[in-house]
Amino acid sequence: MMTEANRLPAEEITNTATSVTAVEELLKYRFKNTKLLEEALTHTSCNSSSASNNYQRLAFVGDAALGLAISSYFFSVYPDVDCGKLTDLRAANVSTEKLGRVAVRHGLYNYLRRNSPILDEKVKEFVITVQQEAEMEFYGGVMKAPKILADIVESVMGAVYVDCGFDVNSFWVIFRGLLEPIIMLNMLKEQPQPVTTLFGLCKKDGKQVEVEHRKEGDKNIASVYVDGQFIASASSEHKENAKLQVAKAALKELFYDPYDEMDVEFVPSQKKKTNVEFAPFQKIKMDVEFDPTKESEGAKQKLNELCGRKKWSKPSYRIEKEIGPAHNRSFACSVQVSIGENVFSVTGDEKSRVKDAENSAALAMIQGLQESKVS
Repeated sequence: MMTEANRLPAEEITNTATSVTAVEELLKYRFKNTKLLEEALTHTSCNSSSASNNYQRLAFVGDAALGLAISSYFFSVYPDVDCGKLTDLRAANVSTEKLGRVAVRHGLYNYLRRNSPILDEKVKEFVITVQQEAEMEFYGGVMKAPKILADIVESVMGAVYVDCGFDVNSFWVIFRGLLEPIIMLNMLKEQPQPVTTLFGLCKKDGKQVEVEHRKEGDKNIASVYVDGQFIASASSEHKENAKLQVAKAALKELFYDPYDEMDVEFVPSQKKKTNVEFAPFQKIKMDVEFDPTKESEGAKQKLNELCGRKKWSKPSYRIEKEIGPAHNRSFACSVQVSIGENVFSVTGDEKSRVKDAENSAALAMIQGLQESKVS
């Protein structure tokens, strides 16, 4: 979304006094020493800047202030969360990717005094990339965030921290709003680190993961192989981002079914949801060649075949529970089938992979339908 900062004319933005006033309004904080903010908004490419008269020193102290403030915040908000999760929360909220997107959202780069067309071009490209993102990226998107964007956020933080007498509580009150949305524990669970998750889930299944990299012109191409079999590939200008993107693609290929993701939220709104053990109707003939005493592998296919023959709705799956950390996670899935005026639903056993959890739910549905009476 275009911010007020993005719409300021170039001649106003390059004026130091105008930039200082605009950033003070953004922060809702009036500096006692505006020289601090001027320094925070001066890049090393400016001819007038010296080793001690640019953003770098303030970025150094701002980084430390943010680390302390965010650590204190999560320590208070999550009194029962262990150190490992607190570390993950802090890392997600102080990363270059997170702070780079904060800078884009508030147009901070527009206020930076600089003389670097190359830098301008990189930031412009990144801004366009962020505007096209479907959801907030915690770990990095298609393009790596230019470090200068995080540096600007940290240097302004440093200026605030020094100006308010190194008071971390005052600093947090002033700056917290600009960091929104703060990445909380539930958000990390919904969007775990892709590379860590991929290796963790495959290790749990006894599978060997390899990520191979190669260069083609300016692009880094990453490919994932599991037990020697090609799974997916992705490219980016930066090797790290290519690895992130291919990990996401591999997770989707190995543990999530795009077909099922389309239907995951489907439950007919006019129909009554009920359990498969419910409903005193005429018993149906299942004619499913499936042994329910065996493992559930293949149950989804059998349930799909059954629904197709009976002209019922396609089975709809959803994740009901996620248990454990990202590297050792298990899932419980439910499946719904619409039959006549009823929607039958059942939840399967917990499994280490979403596909296995869905197969477990499908097996439970087949067993339930075999034992139930439906019209």
